[in-house]
Amino acid sequence: MKTINTTRIDLNLLVVFEAIYTEGSVTRASSRLNLTQPAISHALARLRTLFDDPLFIRQGHAMVPTAMARSIIEPVATSLRMLDGTLSRAFTFDPGKAQRTIAIGLPGGDEATFLPALLRRVLTASCIDLVIVPFDRGQLESRLASGKMDMALDNPWSHSPNVLHQPIATERMVVMARRDHPEVDEGLDMETYLRQQHVLVTSSRQGATLLDAELNRLGMQRRIRLRCQDYLAASQIVAETDLIMTLPASRRPDRIGRAFDNRILAAPTELPLGENELYLYWHASADGDPANRWIREQLRLMFSDATTPGA
Repeated sequence: MKTINTTRIDLNLLVVFEAIYTEGSVTRASSRLNLTQPAISHALARLRTLFDDPLFIRQGHAMVPTAMARSIIEPVATSLRMLDGTLSRAFTFDPGKAQRTIAIGLPGGDEATFLPALLRRVLTASCIDLVIVPFDRGQLESRLASGKMDMALDNPWSHSPNVLHQPIATERMVVMARRDHPEVDEGLDMETYLRQQHVLVTSSRQGATLLDAELNRLGMQRRIRLRCQDYLAASQIVAETDLIMTLPASRRPDRIGRAFDNRILAAPTELPLGENELYLYWHASADGDPANRWIREQLRLMFSDATTPGA
């Protein structure tokens, strides 16, 4: 690749590059940036000349990034986000006037349990729009760095220093079962728990959860008969079968179980990982962004209310 004189780069070209990469489409990029498609195409032509690389190859309706584009998206997106955060801090942030869209990555199945409480806070106090996106943990850091996600909720995992995090909830695990389940009752013991068939809410098609890995380490195993991606659907399945579900208390099992008259029981005292840790993650480049900070605070308050007795 030829040497690029950075002092002669039009910053707007990098904004266009990041938009095409994130949206995967010239049409969607033009809509996002409020520019005409010819303007986006002209900017892309200048970028291709600048980098001496096509950057994107059209496949059907999608613009697929080249190896060059994939290699530069993270530093470009990080730099743009840091600049945006710097400029944003130069002005007074007012959530009631801020026209922003914040993308939040949620673990599989958590929309029904988290969104109502979060929206009650965001809709009444701000003009910020939310986009909820699924994610693969292996791509979480790159998505945060590129801005495809502004923040994410997940269990503890190893990551680079560029990903900031804070614990947002430590919660006990509970068990949901239908009210007339023939075996499950108050005082659920480990033997009865392991004898049941289970429904697991997860975004992963296979692989052991932290709980199952710990059970296996202790020489125990539970039978997962169904994996699904939604707690509300799983609650209905529990109500109509003898399957039981283990879930963290922050997923508001009382609310999602109430619709189907399910019972919520304490998990067996011998259950490993009887408490579940949930963390909030965001990229260092977004740490000073006022809108990002404000949404993070709403999430923190939401979970604080969820763990307050009577909330």
